[in-house]
Amino acid sequence: MNISVLPNTDKRGCLETLEKMGEFFKEKGIKGYLPETVCCSNFESIPEEELFIKGDFIVTIGGDGTIIRYAKRAAEHNKPIIGINAGRMGYLANIEQSEYKLLEKLLTGDYKTEKRMMLSVSVTDENGKISTYKALNDAVITSGFISRIIDIYVGVHNDSIHYRADGIIVSTPTGSTAYSLSAGGPIVDSASCCMCITPICSHSLSAKPIILGADRELKINAVSKKRADIYLTVDGKKVAQIKPKTKIIIKKSEEAVDLIRLNDKDFYSTLSMKFSDMIK
Repeated sequence: MNISVLPNTDKRGCLETLEKMGEFFKEKGIKGYLPETVCCSNFESIPEEELFIKGDFIVTIGGDGTIIRYAKRAAEHNKPIIGINAGRMGYLANIEQSEYKLLEKLLTGDYKTEKRMMLSVSVTDENGKISTYKALNDAVITSGFISRIIDIYVGVHNDSIHYRADGIIVSTPTGSTAYSLSAGGPIVDSASCCMCITPICSHSLSAKPIILGADRELKINAVSKKRADIYLTVDGKKVAQIKPKTKIIIKKSEEAVDLIRLNDKDFYSTLSMKFSDMIK
């Protein structure tokens, strides 16, 4: 069996965990691969793109951001992925660094997978050029200036929703516990298949989050009467500047992420721990 490991070496304890994992893999007859920028005993270092081809499973070491970054690429190659937590307690990482030996379950098949939907975000600029992005968490449209109201028009089927706000968040169920939650959006079961629109600091008290079926296609335009810059951010990365004639289409992606579970730490147990931390 081959396992590709993508570590965030800036995280505390990551390199020590890699050394231990290398010894463990050798003992169990597992072939381990690392990016060519990382060297560690008992691993073979190869170009990053090859990791998603050679690995039967993808393992990340880091926080939720590390998992999100690589999960989308794992989905492109139809490879399941698991995160080893090396940050704060996140929603996506399933095991801690001290629990790396649980990876032995991948050999025996004693694991479960959770399918997480993604968004396909298509941007057509003023010159007709089309760029497409995948989002595991969310797509966010905001003004480049703090507290600068923009007008956002969201076409859904034959209707249109008009928001006057600092921006909007279109999230997946996975992303419902990220930026959307901070902006007042609902927590959505991670196994659900839907999209949520959450306005950011809306200028109208009547503007509330809306949950839409995953079969919906959102056609979005955004303008600023005060000529403020408007940007599209996908999973925390700024990908495009939005002009008056820019067209954005957001819909369910045909690809999905398979998250591996090696223990009983599921969505609701993690949520419960989060709530407990908030009360303390």
